[in-house]
Amino acid sequence: MEVSRLPLSASQRGKLIYAGYTSLSSLSSVSSSELARDLNVSETEALEILKVASYSGWLDGTSGSHAIVNGAQTAWDMLHEEELLRRITTSSADLDDILGGGISCKEVTEIGGVPGIGKTQLGIQLAVNVQIPANYGGLGGKAIYIDTEGSFMVERVLQIAEACLEDMLDYDVLLHKGVQACQVKMQPKDFLANIYYFRICSYTELIAVINYLEKFISEHKDVKVVIVDSITFHFRQDFEDMALRTRLLSGMALKLMKLAKKFTLAVILLNQVTTKYSEGSFHLTLALGDSWSHACTSRLILYWNSNERYAYIDKSPSLRSASSPYSVTGRGIRNSTSNCKRIKMM
Repeated sequence: MEVSRLPLSASQRGKLIYAGYTSLSSLSSVSSSELARDLNVSETEALEILKVASYSGWLDGTSGSHAIVNGAQTAWDMLHEEELLRRITTSSADLDDILGGGISCKEVTEIGGVPGIGKTQLGIQLAVNVQIPANYGGLGGKAIYIDTEGSFMVERVLQIAEACLEDMLDYDVLLHKGVQACQVKMQPKDFLANIYYFRICSYTELIAVINYLEKFISEHKDVKVVIVDSITFHFRQDFEDMALRTRLLSGMALKLMKLAKKFTLAVILLNQVTTKYSEGSFHLTLALGDSWSHACTSRLILYWNSNERYAYIDKSPSLRSASSPYSVTGRGIRNSTSNCKRIKMM
């Protein structure tokens, strides 16, 4: 149960969410004195809030030993489900190859790298490619794009959508050699209409949108990918309380994992880089610290190697560590062409 649904005053709910307490589970192990300190209220008021949360938890069937637990699932059933899952192609055959066919559904995948490496380009590509119809090997779904940096460009989405349609037509010609090719029914405007866009201007807005996603996706069940570009932006500014930041990020990560599993969709979190001091020198690493690195199922790091862009699987429960070159072209993400000169940064 969400804190926003508790029978509390609007100011109390606002204080809870601002302090990182967004669900009943986040209140389950906190003491009244700790809550009073975090909310800047009296201990008496904090105790009353905990009582309301505890009572609501019992009614909701989510507290302690009275929680409603679903039946166990066998590992064999899980394997069978995974074999049936389709993946979202990146439009680079080499990149798809190291990813086992593309970005997996029911997982949270983090994609990080230096500025200009193509994180947003890959995010837009996935928002388009998730819409490829099933008879072309796609999911035929829709996308949610949460933009925290203002880097989402509709003109670029249109370019990639047009290129995707051209690829589908080429596939038709190849598949129906000597036979009248099927007519591709989608138009570029259809791709744009199937991307739900949220512009986020603060971390509180980001938390609110993520809390709202379950309801939104329940009403739009054809959504098959959620992209956050980037998860980092608003959490690197004006944040002195690192404990609060960790709690907020952990809460969001848990919600996104739950969405991925419940609705069989892919969650893509784009991340920035920062410098880390280790063994006497500074080196680049993904932002948000070591604790955040456990929040995703898989992690893909994008980097420059001389004049080529590369993607490296840094973390995955099912894929071996591997790297692959790729290119960002006018048509979107493609196999490497080695025509973009940049210095090695990572």
